[in-house]
Amino acid sequence: MIQLPHRRYGPIQSTMTSIKRKLLTALGFLIVMIAGFAGYAWYGNPSDRPIEATMGTDPLLVEPDARSIPSVSLAEPVGWAEDAAPTPFEGLEITRFADGLDHPRTMLTLPNGDVLVAETNAPSRGDLSGVTGFFMKKFMNMVGAGGASADQIVLLRDAEGDGIAEQRFIFREEGLASPSGMAWGAGKLYVANHDAVLAFSFEPGATSLEGESEKIMDLPPAGHHWMRNLELSPDGEQLYVAVGSASNIAENGSEEEVGRAGIWMIDLASGKNRQYAAGMRNPNGMAWNPSTGELWATVQERDMLGPDLVPDYLTNVPLGVHYGWPWIYWKTLYDDRVDNPIPLYIAEYVRKPEYALGAHTSALGLLFSTGGNRLGEPFANGAFVARHGSWNRKPSSGYDVIFVPFDALGNPKGKAIEVLGGFLSRDGSESYGRPVWLAWDQTGALLVSDDTAGIVWRVQAPGAGLSAAPSPVVEESMPPLRRIDATLERKFKMKIAQDYAVEE
Repeated sequence: MIQLPHRRYGPIQSTMTSIKRKLLTALGFLIVMIAGFAGYAWYGNPSDRPIEATMGTDPLLVEPDARSIPSVSLAEPVGWAEDAAPTPFEGLEITRFADGLDHPRTMLTLPNGDVLVAETNAPSRGDLSGVTGFFMKKFMNMVGAGGASADQIVLLRDAEGDGIAEQRFIFREEGLASPSGMAWGAGKLYVANHDAVLAFSFEPGATSLEGESEKIMDLPPAGHHWMRNLELSPDGEQLYVAVGSASNIAENGSEEEVGRAGIWMIDLASGKNRQYAAGMRNPNGMAWNPSTGELWATVQERDMLGPDLVPDYLTNVPLGVHYGWPWIYWKTLYDDRVDNPIPLYIAEYVRKPEYALGAHTSALGLLFSTGGNRLGEPFANGAFVARHGSWNRKPSSGYDVIFVPFDALGNPKGKAIEVLGGFLSRDGSESYGRPVWLAWDQTGALLVSDDTAGIVWRVQAPGAGLSAAPSPVVEESMPPLRRIDATLERKFKMKIAQDYAVEE
């Protein structure tokens, strides 16, 4: 009998076995990490407070609950049935102005009544990397925000004045890259790509935008927030540009945030620009308050401090204002997560927002009652806001259009009114659509773009007459004081009934 030699593994085979074992261990660890990440994100830390608690002029500001992984509450976009629509406020009627659009976001009504709609989406998400980036891309796809951008503007025309845009034209495709903001004045149409502001020669009536564009300002490209919205000054001499941050709390360093998280102003005569306002994480809708003449904006605040922090807000935007991002929120509250050095004396000049719009509601479009509107008396003085809807709050917030009433002095007051609701299914697992932008049509009805459903909705109060414009606030200014006025009896000065001596 022949005895075979005992087989022995050499050092190479042992090494290979060890490597395989380590790879399998690492793979198992990675799978557990991903499963844990997804599980926590999905079940997260829900809120037991109504979203209304984080709204108004004096919102509830709870203690921060900082998390490394966001809670996720994703509503699958399923679209509207043919005969379905959002639920309007009592007394209002809703119809389809146009449908079959490709991710319609921003709108602009031209003087002749034509409505421009930007069919657009975010540029390539190549900046999202790692495990977090992987899940962010997945989440965006799940809520209908992950598709490629159509990169075009369409023109909708209601030639018959019956509230239906029976004519549709491809207005512009060439040279557009995730376009959003649009403004028109004095023979010029301004369009904001994600990386530049362009100007075109254009007169309303034409159904296409021909000719070459003129670049009037470069913008920081893409980033965490890609929309770049525009608003002309009432006299048409300045153009305002809203630019969102590249991150949540500048976690990638201050260099990445240069030129972002604020509003820029372009002087159209000279072409010069300067930063007009800062410390605004993601400003979006801009509009002029008809009572005070001030610029107002909607702003999306920071994430991952819990389901009830920090409320998005609606506020006026004076020249040179700073709203605290990323170091401070709501004027006095500090975000301890921020590593970047805080500017000296910033607490001395940070401004408090005027009105909270709810935590994680994703406030976008803004439109004031201007007069000549057909929504009835309850909506004669105030601001309409489109809340696109949360992706990181349980239960979900937003997914509606609200109206914030204003007083005679041009300030927000009281509780917001839901103008349009019903965008979510009862259990919140499905969304029929998501409101984005607001505009008035040529008849005074409210237009609402719905990006995931591809629809522009039209809202009016049947039989309502045209509303009157809110009264402007006119106040006399205090005259310059050129000498000491010991009597203190002049106008604008307090009256002292008795002299008092103060002993040292």
